[in-house]
Amino acid sequence: HIFSAIFFTIIKKSSIFASIGIAIPLIVVDKSFPIRSSSICALPFPCPDKCRFKAEPQQRICRLMIKAALEKVMNEDMANIWSILSSEEKRLVAENFVIHTFKKNQVIYAEGDDPEYLWCLFKGKVKKTKEGVGGRVQILRLIRPVQYFGYRAFFAGEKYVSSSTAIEPSTIGALPMTLVRDMIHNNIQLAWFFIKELSHNLGGSDTKIVNLTQKHIRGRLAEAIMVLLDNYGYEDDNSTLKIYMAREDLANLSNMTTSNAIRTLSTFVNEKILIVDGRRIKIINEPMLRKISKFG
Repeated sequence: HIFSAIFFTIIKKSSIFASIGIAIPLIVVDKSFPIRSSSICALPFPCPDKCRFKAEPQQRICRLMIKAALEKVMNEDMANIWSILSSEEKRLVAENFVIHTFKKNQVIYAEGDDPEYLWCLFKGKVKKTKEGVGGRVQILRLIRPVQYFGYRAFFAGEKYVSSSTAIEPSTIGALPMTLVRDMIHNNIQLAWFFIKELSHNLGGSDTKIVNLTQKHIRGRLAEAIMVLLDNYGYEDDNSTLKIYMAREDLANLSNMTTSNAIRTLSTFVNEKILIVDGRRIKIINEPMLRKISKFG
C-alpha cells in the first residue's frame, strides 16, 4: 500500500509528459549522457541507480514503474516502430531509451559530430540546418511531433553534415544507433521502416531543391509559409500559424536574405493575404497564398 501511494503521487506530480496528456511518470536517469541537452529526471528522486530506497525490493518496484511508463509512451507515440518489434526488442528499447529536454535555441547535435542516437521528437519543434558559403545558414527541414531524425549519417558511416536545434522548449527521446543497427539485422520490417523514411525524406529534398532554385522570391516565401502551416497547423482561431519564427529563420527556410523576407512579407500584408504581428503570422487568404506557392 505504501508503494501504491508513492506510485500515484508520482503520477500526479512528476510526469514530464503531463503537458502533452500522458499522466504517467517518465525518465531521464543517465546524467552522464554525452550530448548537448539538459537531462532532467522526471521522478522526484534519482532513480534507479541512485534510488533513495536502499532495499532491493523497493528499487525493483521503482524500475518496474519506469519501464511501464516508458512502454506506455512508446506504444502510444512511437506505435509505427513499437508495433513491429519483438518482445525482446521492446525490452531492449525500453532499457536503453532516454528522454531529454532542450531549451529554446539549444543545439541537439552539430555538424561534424558523430551520429550516435536515433532521435524522436515528442513535444516542441526542431529545425535541421546547414551552414553554407560565408556562414549563411539554410534550414533544410522542420521536425514535428512525432518524427524521427538524426539517423541518416550513421547509416552512411559519416559524421553529421547538418545541425539540429530546438526552435522552442522541446522533449526528445534518444535511442543508441548501435542498438537500432543490431535490431535491423534481425528485423526486416524495421529495415523497411527506415528505408521508407529515408526515401520519403529524399523525395522531399528533391522537391525543395527545385522550388528553391526555380521559384521567384514571392513563391519561395509563400512556399515556406505553407510548409509551416502543413507541419504545425493553425492555432485555435484557425488562421494564426502555430509557430512563431524570427524573420531570419523565415529567410533561411525560403533561401533569401532577411531584408527580402521582410519586404515580401510586407507585400503580402498589403495584398491582404497575411496579417503580421511581430512573429505571429495570420493567414487571411490561404487559397491565394497556395496559388502563389504553386506557381512561384
